[in-house]
Amino acid sequence: PRAWAIQRALNPHAGPWDTAAPAADFGPESDAIPWCREPERKLTIEDVKYVLSLHYQGTPYDPYAGGERAGLYRPIGINRNGQLAVLQLRPYAPEAYRAVQWMAFGSNPFNALVPFYANVDELPEYLGNTGARVTSESFYWANRIIAALADARFHENAAAVEAYQEKMAALGHKMLHETDAAVAGLDVAAVPEKLAAANSDLASELKRATEELLGKVLYTTSCAMKNGFAMSDNVRE
Repeated sequence: PRAWAIQRALNPHAGPWDTAAPAADFGPESDAIPWCREPERKLTIEDVKYVLSLHYQGTPYDPYAGGERAGLYRPIGINRNGQLAVLQLRPYAPEAYRAVQWMAFGSNPFNALVPFYANVDELPEYLGNTGARVTSESFYWANRIIAALADARFHENAAAVEAYQEKMAALGHKMLHETDAAVAGLDVAAVPEKLAAANSDLASELKRATEELLGKVLYTTSCAMKNGFAMSDNVRE
């Protein structure tokens, strides 16, 4: 089913993916789905993030859709995702800042994929702090908390999560574009320090945006708690 979901997303014209029998070769339980396939077009970072976050959205198997077939198959973006890393070696950039590692933590449908230059000695603390203590000061744990809260009220939280993901993707591309320009022509030995500073600045923006999202999903989900009560609930005629 996961191979079916990815090929359905990246090769939409190779189907018909959603047609019932007799087109059984294209169903989620088919043994005839190719083991590997060339995508219809060149892939973007966003494409990679999308397919690794899939929960069968747009199909009857989406666990958030309701209905008899909802949740029938294991999603790709599952509750126990730990880390997503996309390693990008950009052939158009000089070797000193060619390598970028896009990172996300926690359940992929609810997290954001953010780029950090690889030619540095260490990651910002917000990213590097993945210890056992649960704390919103850690990008890893903040994302785990957001996912658990947002999952409980998926549809009410979806817009806030999507806005966060799009914001961080845009900020990430902006950071790469501006930093590439800033370090172009520098002595190779001076580049890592500049890259580390850019990583740190993006981590600060990431922390602010993640805490803002945490506040939103906490409020939305807590409003639906079973022990909610309003004075109007007690009015009698």
